[in-house]
Amino acid sequence: MLDAVVVGAGPNGLTAAVELARRGFSVAVFEARDTVGGGARTEELTLPGFRHDPCSAAHPLGINSPAFRALPLERYGLEWLQPELPMAHPFTDGTAAVLSRSVAETAASFGARDAGAYRRLVEPFLPKWDSLARDFMSLPLTALPRDPVTLARFGLVGLPPSTWLMRRFRDERAKALFSGLVAHVMAPLSGFATGAIGLVFALAAHARGWPVARGGSQSISDALAAYLKDLGGTVHTDYEVKRLDDLPPARAYVFDTSPTALARIAGLGRYYDGYRYGPGVFKVDYALDGPVPWTAPEARVAGTVQIGASSAEIGTALRAASREGRAPDKPFMITVQPGVVDPDRAPEGKQVFWAYGHVPSGWDGDLTDALERQLERFAPGFRDRVLARATAGPPELAARNPNYVGGDIGSGAVTGLQILLRPKLSLSPYGTPHPAVFICSSATPPGPGVHGMSGHNAAKAVWRRLRQQQA
Repeated sequence: MLDAVVVGAGPNGLTAAVELARRGFSVAVFEARDTVGGGARTEELTLPGFRHDPCSAAHPLGINSPAFRALPLERYGLEWLQPELPMAHPFTDGTAAVLSRSVAETAASFGARDAGAYRRLVEPFLPKWDSLARDFMSLPLTALPRDPVTLARFGLVGLPPSTWLMRRFRDERAKALFSGLVAHVMAPLSGFATGAIGLVFALAAHARGWPVARGGSQSISDALAAYLKDLGGTVHTDYEVKRLDDLPPARAYVFDTSPTALARIAGLGRYYDGYRYGPGVFKVDYALDGPVPWTAPEARVAGTVQIGASSAEIGTALRAASREGRAPDKPFMITVQPGVVDPDRAPEGKQVFWAYGHVPSGWDGDLTDALERQLERFAPGFRDRVLARATAGPPELAARNPNYVGGDIGSGAVTGLQILLRPKLSLSPYGTPHPAVFICSSATPPGPGVHGMSGHNAAKAVWRRLRQQQA
């Protein structure tokens, strides 16, 4: 009998497996697709030689993850590549605000009226970022806070809506960039704790940047899988699990799946019926005949580029997708251009380009034209660079990865109390009514992103249970 079986080989499932194997437990991972990866994969989606990331591409939370930083992933091929600028937010006048490694450079891009306000916002937390990140990404508390005073101060600033926090700024440049940071988790700007979301992304950039992984996001998953095998764990691909009886006997079963899938497989009935999924995304992967022709020079050297002309425009797009049930006319876009720092992703002189906008859950329309109209506002001539495109709306994303219910790449709405307490209002979010079944996906704290912390936190709950059984 195995100590633990993990279902799903995404970053969280692999991290949970690694953490258990490091502590001497026997572990096997079962993955329905023919490769490991989940939301961290790399594939040729358009033309030969163009290597795209179907989901995650830039990794501010990955390089800052306490779980990943404690593992020897570099030994297994993971290399973080830092673009000249972590992120740029261009405007239609050809200028841009930036999120730089330097707080001073970032503040200066907002203009004189908001530079001081930004520095006063981030500088108190930056020296204590590592302890804050560990405490924040372990919520609800799986261990006592290392720095409860800083965590409490962060909560006072971040728990109110981001619209409150943005009252610190007077001009649109800072407001638009910060609105875009909040929109990375598809949360309405007026939601509970959205200020914390934006602040975490900003602090992550200042601490360690927003890198891409050399060769693509697949290298993160491959490094985790290789380390797991060296620890004695096994990985089985092309193995779809429909019920617990499909799995070998084990003392614990850990699911890197949506709550919906877990309830179906483990026979938990309606246990997760109250769990809410968020809006979906419409994603396009481009093969380009050269770099994106951004008007703003800063955007040409940034790994990530946010597209939204103003905070009002971004807020309108988010409301359309999350509350009004329609695709926005001017979608807010997150784009990544790995080629600024990893040119081997495409043939010489060519580029891969990654872009998505928010749409309602399950939406089955085509947002390509709206996305490209937005791009043309900030990069005139963009369409002339397109060699090929691969599009994926909510139905395609959900078919590609069942965790993305309705096209929700966050595996659950990041709104209300569900920001912190997911997938149930419980002090033990990784456990289930079945004493041997656990959940470790992005549906558990700390939520979406390629950081492995949901798997790390869940593994703690599992090994405590296993040790109790041994005792």
